[in-house]
Amino acid sequence: NHSPLMSFGASFVSFLNAMMTFEEEKMQLACDDLKTTEKLCESEEAGVIETIKNKIKKNVDVRKSAPSMVDRLQRQIIIADCQVYLAVLSFVKQELSAYIKGGWILRKAWKIYNKCYLDINALQELYQKKLTEESLTSDAANDNHIVAEGVSEESLNRLKGAVSFGYGLFHLCISMVPPNLLKIINLLGFPGDRLQGLSSLMYASESKDMKAPLATLALLWYHTVVRPFFALDGSDNKAGLDEAKEILLKKEAAYPNSSLFMFFKGRIQRLECQINSALTSFHTALELAVDQREIQHVCLYEIGWCSMIELNFKDAFDSFERLKNESRWSQCYYAYLTAVCQGATGDVDGAQIVFKEVQKLFKRKNNQIEQFSVKKAERFRKQTPTKALCVLASIEVLYLWKALPNCSLPNLQRMSQACHEVDDSSVVGLKYLLLGAIHKCLGNSEDAVQYFQRAVKDELCRQNNLYVQPYACYELGCLLLDKPETVGRGRTLLLQAKEDFSGYDFENRLHVRIHAALASLRELVPQ
Repeated sequence: NHSPLMSFGASFVSFLNAMMTFEEEKMQLACDDLKTTEKLCESEEAGVIETIKNKIKKNVDVRKSAPSMVDRLQRQIIIADCQVYLAVLSFVKQELSAYIKGGWILRKAWKIYNKCYLDINALQELYQKKLTEESLTSDAANDNHIVAEGVSEESLNRLKGAVSFGYGLFHLCISMVPPNLLKIINLLGFPGDRLQGLSSLMYASESKDMKAPLATLALLWYHTVVRPFFALDGSDNKAGLDEAKEILLKKEAAYPNSSLFMFFKGRIQRLECQINSALTSFHTALELAVDQREIQHVCLYEIGWCSMIELNFKDAFDSFERLKNESRWSQCYYAYLTAVCQGATGDVDGAQIVFKEVQKLFKRKNNQIEQFSVKKAERFRKQTPTKALCVLASIEVLYLWKALPNCSLPNLQRMSQACHEVDDSSVVGLKYLLLGAIHKCLGNSEDAVQYFQRAVKDELCRQNNLYVQPYACYELGCLLLDKPETVGRGRTLLLQAKEDFSGYDFENRLHVRIHAALASLRELVPQ
């Protein structure tokens, strides 16, 4: 009740627990704990930096007041951290009022982070300058402490590590916001510099602050999950892997039996198309996380996806069924994946029973993934699915979740054959989109262009799969960007995908990808 750091540590554990389970009571408990920590840390913000600067300039011995200065900066950082976590808990509710409330909380947090970051940087420069001046007149200033000021460089470095986590995460997340949300973000006054975000998180991960391991995990998450999923590096699906490997190599000795580090090792192997090695890593992580249910679920999810990538629908079904029964995150989504994989094994009657469960498990009305799952399951709720359509549905989710580039050439060829075997007029546009994506992965650009063009022209998909046309437009645009003579046409198609369509599944997801493609084009050809 008296130590801000101890209180924050307890609140942080409470927050992680809530985010891993999504249980209402744990989320409420986390909110209460974070608000308690925030109240404990509240103190006057003004004058911290000015007071220290003045005392240094006057060469007054501030050894008594210096710890309190460090303490006040530490408290401000903890307040900002608490506000960020409270905002995240608000966003999870996925209601308009919660988004607005979360946005204003984040605005307050950003102001504190920015001020503390600039203040600590200024102090470090000031101390470095003072140290240089003293070293010219005396050899006594060679140790790590600047005695005259009473504050150690070590404590300033730790504070810089503490603030760099939140500061870096802010920059990184805002840099990925799609254009249609940028006006709101700019209104709230947030910047977004990807390189600044990465360097700040790297500093935090190497620091002695308690959030250093979390900064390391955030960097691994960004390089192995966010970059490939949102296509931030265009068609380069392996960008970021070298950075991720380097981080794992550095931290391996410190965390030899960490289930999370083993999980990220599996992610790297999956992105390198070493699916069998990835499965081994995920199974090892699953065993290491024997008492950590939430980490087990993350590993099971990846095992399910790797099994789908290998077209091993039986193992994929086993993983997703267990998640459907055990996880509290999105039983609706897991039920859909379970049904798709069950149908793809040939058990279409069993699959139809699970497809009927999807609607009953639909709880998060504003969640795009659950909306998609319910829409897709609706058809098979009324009529018995076929094995061919379930296999097509599995290839569809592999495409939408950017997993096709992780597939081997023989499996991609099997998927192409499976698409050709589907004879259903209601999914023609979807079939062409998936064939285009498969041929793109196979390196058959000319065939891919033809299939994407057919998908763009298919009007029937406007009724059944509204997202097919904008996604096909985007894919076609990206392919045309690869040739200098068709760059103009490619850019036109990207803008068409962005501006001519709305109200389709995973619209924001595609907008982030279009934003990244246009940004990379601007770097190559300044507008």
